[in-house]
Amino acid sequence: MRIAIFTNNYLPNPYGVAGSVESFRKEFEKLGHKVYIFAPHWKGYKDENQNVFRYPSLDIEIKIKFPLAIPYSRKVSQVLKNLDLDIIHSQHPNLLGSAAMRWARKKNIPLVFTWHTLYDQYAHFVPFVPRKLAAWWAIRNARNYANQCDAVITPTPSVIEIIKNWGVTNKNITAVPTGVEEKQFANPNQKSIRKKYNIKDSEILLFVMTRLTAEKNIEFLVEAVADVLKKNNEIHPVKSRVAGAALPQFNRVKFMICGEGNLKNNLKKIVQDSGLADRVIFVGIVLDEEKKNYYAAGDIFVYSSKSETQGMILTEAMYSGLPIVAVRATGVQDIVEDSKTGFLVSENRQEFQEMVNKLISDSVLRKDFSEEAKKSAREKYTSSVCAKKMLEVYEKCIRLKRA
Repeated sequence: MRIAIFTNNYLPNPYGVAGSVESFRKEFEKLGHKVYIFAPHWKGYKDENQNVFRYPSLDIEIKIKFPLAIPYSRKVSQVLKNLDLDIIHSQHPNLLGSAAMRWARKKNIPLVFTWHTLYDQYAHFVPFVPRKLAAWWAIRNARNYANQCDAVITPTPSVIEIIKNWGVTNKNITAVPTGVEEKQFANPNQKSIRKKYNIKDSEILLFVMTRLTAEKNIEFLVEAVADVLKKNNEIHPVKSRVAGAALPQFNRVKFMICGEGNLKNNLKKIVQDSGLADRVIFVGIVLDEEKKNYYAAGDIFVYSSKSETQGMILTEAMYSGLPIVAVRATGVQDIVEDSKTGFLVSENRQEFQEMVNKLISDSVLRKDFSEEAKKSAREKYTSSVCAKKMLEVYEKCIRLKRA
């Protein structure tokens, strides 16, 4: 199969959509398919993959760095004209999404669209436009786009109902998550990270990897965890349900935050004002090849985003064996099994803190959740499993188009 993927968000961007595109590309190619990527130019970045083609772009940095694609290019059009494609997969309804639809119609081949984003949660990225108006336009635009496609993909089942309520009438909607690349997470080195940041073996490390922006609800998370850190400031015993087992002790709890975004300075101020600067570690962007080591260094993954359609970092955390405490929300509730792989809570600081403290104080429960999380991730959320599901959607679309 010859597959073209159009995306407004690609390498070297370290976040969701870029990671999803790369994960599927690698798996499709392993299975013998040919994949072509069409993405915006990223200044200073050189692609190693010769099948990546870049549209011109404007260098924009509104809260995060994000090149804005210009969906017209004679050079790229000539490439597309000469390609014999079977299917086009668009990751967005606008910019390069419009180019994807144009070329799918020209070539009379199926167009698949992944609805990655809860657009009402991301309207704050649009400058100079009232948030409600930006959200209304974005949802309307995505809905109209989805209804013209041959198939729509959502990362989790709960998103299907949301987009139907927003007016999507397309009959071919399938939930296909983005999977964890097992090779990328093989043989992690937990000790290297804990040593680098002076985290003792006896200390519990709360961990998150996310953008530090409003839609991730990150200020709520830092404030909630600050109270947990204050409570867990002294040495005290860990509960054990194993008969006759010695009761180990741990020192204080620490919190590691990986990621960048416009709220970073606000978060640092919250931490500073709480007197916890020596126990909260701001790491910044983590390279893909280092991710596994950072996840492995953690003991509990904490998360409060309400804007996820899936949350790839949750499946990565689970694959790494981290029990999760997260705010119950769309996408998140499809991934985390409450009281089995973690705890799902309301957006209430006290409730969030209680569940984190429960895991901190019970090493056996942490281990039980860890094993269940690893099992769930390996059965449902590996990149090979998810790629095969996506290819089934492609094959169905091609059959129907040719019928």
